[in-house]
Amino acid sequence: MDWLYPVLAIVLAYLVGSLSFAVIVSRAAGLADPRSYGSGNPGATNVLRSGHRVAAVATLALDALKGYLPVFLALWLGPRFGLGETTVALVGLAAFVGHLWPVYFGFRGGKGVATAAGVLFALQPLLALATLVSWVVIAAFFRYASLASIVAALFAPFYQMLIWGAEPVMAAVAPMCVLLIWRHEANIRKLLAGKESRIGQKAGHPSAAPPPAAAAQGRARAHRKGHR
Repeated sequence: MDWLYPVLAIVLAYLVGSLSFAVIVSRAAGLADPRSYGSGNPGATNVLRSGHRVAAVATLALDALKGYLPVFLALWLGPRFGLGETTVALVGLAAFVGHLWPVYFGFRGGKGVATAAGVLFALQPLLALATLVSWVVIAAFFRYASLASIVAALFAPFYQMLIWGAEPVMAAVAPMCVLLIWRHEANIRKLLAGKESRIGQKAGHPSAAPPPAAAAQGRARAHRKGHR
């Protein structure tokens, strides 16, 4: 039964990670579902495009917390329940995977940047800080959250290997970074095409655009008025 507590810890971490706070906070604030506008990504950056900064900050904080808390609890309770360092790393990975494929929301999740940050701050705070600095520098210069996330994800495993070595924490760091970059595939294409949205840029809700028939009728009415 030595496997029972590690498996329970990993499953519980996944369930916590499956809480899609972008959707939950948006509903509580009376906003549109973040999966219905902008990039369609249920994350803080897309919630910010709604123009509701408080909702975006709350989403960011809660998404980071759901990555941090399972790892913190696994570290705290680990000696009592026989959770080793590798299990703790897998707990963090499970919370991150829960954000990407949330069981409560049809397995349609976000890209996991904030959740990955929360996991890193619990596992290896200095690594998290170095990665965060990389994100901030790129975001400040280029104003693309996606580019900052991709660059930070590329750097994180190298920081870990160069400074701390191949510790058990790499069991979470390496897969998270690979998955995070993969989840940004569409953003990479937009960046290359020059069509990626910048930080803080509002996105119009699909329902805001009139249907083609209504738009055509409006133009016809305007044309008739112009000839009166």
